[in-house]
Amino acid sequence: MRIAIFTETYPPEINGVATSSFTLKTILARHGHDVLVVTTNPFSNKLLFEDDVLRIPGLILKKLYEYRFANVLTKDIKKYIYAFGAEVVHVQGEAAIGLLGRSYAKKAGLPIVYTYHTMYEDYTYYVTKGHFDRIIKSILRTFTKSLSEKATEFISPSLKTSDYIRLVGADNYINIIPTGVDFSKFNPKNVNKKPVKRIREKYGIKDDDFVVISLGRIAKEKSIDVCIDGVAMYKKLYPEVKIKFLIVGKGPALEELQEQVKNYHAEEYIIFTGPCDPSEVQYFYNAANAFVSASITETQGLTYMEAMASRLFVLARYDHNLLDVIQENKTGFFFETTEEFTKKLERVRLLIKNNDTTILDNAITGIDRYSIETFYKNIMEVYRRAIKKNW
Repeated sequence: MRIAIFTETYPPEINGVATSSFTLKTILARHGHDVLVVTTNPFSNKLLFEDDVLRIPGLILKKLYEYRFANVLTKDIKKYIYAFGAEVVHVQGEAAIGLLGRSYAKKAGLPIVYTYHTMYEDYTYYVTKGHFDRIIKSILRTFTKSLSEKATEFISPSLKTSDYIRLVGADNYINIIPTGVDFSKFNPKNVNKKPVKRIREKYGIKDDDFVVISLGRIAKEKSIDVCIDGVAMYKKLYPEVKIKFLIVGKGPALEELQEQVKNYHAEEYIIFTGPCDPSEVQYFYNAANAFVSASITETQGLTYMEAMASRLFVLARYDHNLLDVIQENKTGFFFETTEEFTKKLERVRLLIKNNDTTILDNAITGIDRYSIETFYKNIMEVYRRAIKKNW
């Protein structure tokens, strides 16, 4: 099958949509399908075609998370796209690249498979700064409904997103397909120990340190400040514990969070590492003992599953969207307050100290249904149905 994937973001950019798009392309190619990825160009202001990825130059939207808005009028774009001869178009975004994919599919008479990744109502403050927020959210709901109804097949990565699509009034069929994860990549048995050792040495991590990690975009909606509060309180309650909190990533909230850490005088044990290349993510996970997150805007929780596959204890702020991934006291832990965060973090440390791996073992079993092969099987069923509908 020949599949054209249109996505606003793609590695080396680090975010959920980029990871999902890369995973999709990788597993399709692994099974012998021809894949064209159309995305933005973070390297230069030129059109670039390499390794079946067409990168379109565009403007960086600094106030909107530094996303790039592709110039879809760039010369020769259509030449590459039409020469590919896709059988199905898979749209992974809603901006310029997404519109380009929809336009191409319509003109070429191709079915559109659309995955709704991002709950845009959670991000309106980047544009509105609190002004006319209700109006903007109403417009977004109408827009979202329109996008879903125009797709030949519609995919939601989680039940939470599916519920939102129903809330905005869409009544089309929804395929709930979580993005698959290649768990073997994160398994400590398969991870090269030398890069892990270099990371631990770089940040002064000793063998007896309790290492906690947060990995992803550093932005307001990720609520990393809540985790910083929790770790600072933990250190105050358990001063004898040698804890290190690595915050891996970049984003618009970085300076604000760095100031928060300074106010706690916690620079020695709360460390901002900057972003890491997607090919190195598994090394950072394997350099830690536990993964923490206070985000309640995730659509499926890929980082939680990656952490579990890396055999890390997971401590997450309660969100019903994570109930399929985390089972309290069985595969991980939830918290709702800073006090609860500190208590459960200490519980994690004691489990590690006592070499109790029951929760880690349960977590590995629990995430099996999110394997990359299950993802592939489900996606192919959707593609075949979309093509059949379009006959």
